[in-house]
Amino acid sequence: MSEHAGRRMTMAQALVAFLRNQYVERDGVEQPFFAGCFGIFGHGNVAGIGQALQEMPDFRYYQARNEQAMVHTAIAYTKVKNRLQTFACTSSIGPGATNMVTGAATATINRLPVLLLPGDFFARRNVAPVLQQLESEHTQDISVNDCFKPVSRYWDRITRPEQLLTALPEAMRVLTSPAETGAVTLALPQDVQTEAYTYPEAFFRKRVWHVPRPRPDRRRLDEAVAWIRASQRPLIIAGGGVIYADACSLLERLVAETGIPVAETMAGKGSLRFDHPLNLGAIGATGTFAANRLAREADLIIGIGTRYSDFTTASKTAFRHPAVRFVNINVSEFDAAKHSALSLVGDARATLEELLPLLAGYQVAPEYRQCAEDLHREWEAEVSRLYGMRHGPLPSQSELIGAVNECGSPDGIVVCAAGSLPGDLHKLWRSRHPKQFHLEYGYSCMGYEIAGGLGAKMASPEREVYVLVGDGSYLMMNGEIVTSVQEGYKLVIVLFDNQGFKSIGSLSRSLGQGGFGTRYAYPRNGSLPGDEDGFEVVPLPVDLAENARSLGAYVIRCRDTADVVAALETARTLDRTTVIYVPCDRYESVPSYESWWDVAVAEVSSSPQVQAARREWETMRAEERYFL
Repeated sequence: MSEHAGRRMTMAQALVAFLRNQYVERDGVEQPFFAGCFGIFGHGNVAGIGQALQEMPDFRYYQARNEQAMVHTAIAYTKVKNRLQTFACTSSIGPGATNMVTGAATATINRLPVLLLPGDFFARRNVAPVLQQLESEHTQDISVNDCFKPVSRYWDRITRPEQLLTALPEAMRVLTSPAETGAVTLALPQDVQTEAYTYPEAFFRKRVWHVPRPRPDRRRLDEAVAWIRASQRPLIIAGGGVIYADACSLLERLVAETGIPVAETMAGKGSLRFDHPLNLGAIGATGTFAANRLAREADLIIGIGTRYSDFTTASKTAFRHPAVRFVNINVSEFDAAKHSALSLVGDARATLEELLPLLAGYQVAPEYRQCAEDLHREWEAEVSRLYGMRHGPLPSQSELIGAVNECGSPDGIVVCAAGSLPGDLHKLWRSRHPKQFHLEYGYSCMGYEIAGGLGAKMASPEREVYVLVGDGSYLMMNGEIVTSVQEGYKLVIVLFDNQGFKSIGSLSRSLGQGGFGTRYAYPRNGSLPGDEDGFEVVPLPVDLAENARSLGAYVIRCRDTADVVAALETARTLDRTTVIYVPCDRYESVPSYESWWDVAVAEVSSSPQVQAARREWETMRAEERYFL
C-alpha cells in the first residue's frame, strides 16, 4: 500500500524528522517553527528521543538543568519571537515529566506555544510497573502525564508509532493558531519511542503553516465605531496581543489621530513608548495614578489584545463609570467577549487597519486630552522621584530599578516574573521598545526569571538581557545560569537580597498577619519569626553571591545604588553571565496608586489586626462590579 512506501524509522526519529521540517509564514515572512529541543535524558527518553536527536544533530539539542526551567526558557524565547518560533522540550518518565506541568500551565495561561514530549509507561504493559510509573487500581491507561490535560491546549498519548501521522499535524495546528495556542503535550511511551514503522515520505516534506490575520465582522466594526464616536472619555487598554500582532505602530497612529489615551497591562507594556504624552502607563492593581484615575471615569474601554486579569481590572473595581461599556479587539473569541463587550474577533493589526479609516475626523475633546497629558507628566515626575531615592541603610527597590533602566542598555530586555518586582516594574519601568519589558505575569511563576532570561537572550542575542530577581525566586530555580555559561549566552542578573519573601511579606502585613513565614531566619521558640520581631532575628548563613559564583557566573557584590551603577558598566564589558548582588530594604515599598487587589481575609480571627483587615476588605469588596 502507498502509505508503506517510504522511510523506515523509529517513532522518535520520525517525530524529530517531522519537527525539523515545520515552518511558519506570516505577512510573507517564512521561518522554521522550531529552534531545537531542550531536554534532560532519563530511562524514559534516552533510547528514543535521545537517540533520534543524536542521529539528527541539525535539529539542535540543548542540555537543561531542570525540566520546569527548560519550558520557561522555551516560553520566553517564543514570547520574544511573537509566537512565530519555539522549542520542543523532552523529559523522562515520572518526576521529569511532572516537573514540566508548571511550565505547561505557564505557557497556556500566557497563550504561548511550546511542545512538550514527556516519556511515559510501556505501552505493551507486560513489565509494568516500570520505574517511576504511577499505578491505578481502576485502569491501566493512566499515568502522571494525564496531569498535563488541564494545562495543555492539545494532549495525546502515542501508543502506536503510526499515530504520529495524525497527532503531529493536530499539534502543529494548535501551536500555530493565534487563538488556540499554548502548551501541546504528546506523551510518549518509552517502548513505542524505539519501535520502527515505515512512514510515507510525504510526511517529512517541508510544511509551511500560514499564521492568519483574521478580520472582524464588519457589522460589529461599524457598531464599535459608533460607540467610540459617542464616547466622552474613552480609554485604550493595550495588552500583549498588540505586541504579538506587531500592531504597535498602528496603535501609535490610532492615538495620534484620535487623542485616546493608553493604559498598559503587564504583557502590553511597551506597546507605546513610555514618553508618549498619552501613555498613562500601567493600569490596575499595579497601576499608576494616571491610568487608574482615567480608568475610574472612563465611559468606554477599548481593550486590545488583553484577557482582563484581576490585576488589570483591580479585581473589578477599576472601571466605575455607571454606564461604562467595553469594545474588545482580540483574536480569541473567549477573551473578546469578556465584560459583556462588543466583540471584535480578529487580529489586532488587521482590526486596527480597518478601524482607523472609519474613525477619520474623530478626536476626543481637547480638555480630556489635556487631562491625560497632564497626568502623564505628573506620573513621570513621580517615577523620577522614586528613581532618585537614596534610601538607607539599604537601598530601595525603586532606585535599583531606576539604575538598571537608566544605566542599562536602552536596546536591552528586562526579564522578571514574581514577587514585588513585577508590580514595581510595571509602574516604574520606562519602556523604549516593544520587547524591552518581558514579564511573565499570567502565571507569575517563581523561578521563571533566570530560565526566561536565557530564552530571551537566545531569541535576541544582539541585545543585553537584564534579569531582575529576588532571593525567593533565585533560590527556587537558578540552575540555568550553568546553561547560559555552557552555551555562551550572557545574562546580566541583578539579584535583590530581601532576606525573605518581600512581596508576600507585605501582603501578609496588609492582611493583619505580620509577615508570618516570609522571613529567612532561624526559628525562635519553635516558630518562624515574623516582622513583629524586627531585627532581633538570627539570619540564615546563606551566601547567594557565592552560590552564583559556584554556578559559573561572574559576581559583583554591591552595597548601594552607586555600586549597582558601576557594576552595570562593568557588566557591559564582560562576555559571560554576570550576577550583580545587592541587599535591598524589605520594608521600603512603592505605593499602591489608588487601586486594590482582592485577597480575602479570614472572616473569624482572635487577632485585632486580622479583624481590622477584614473590615477594610469588606468595604472594598462592596466596590466590585459585574459588567452585564
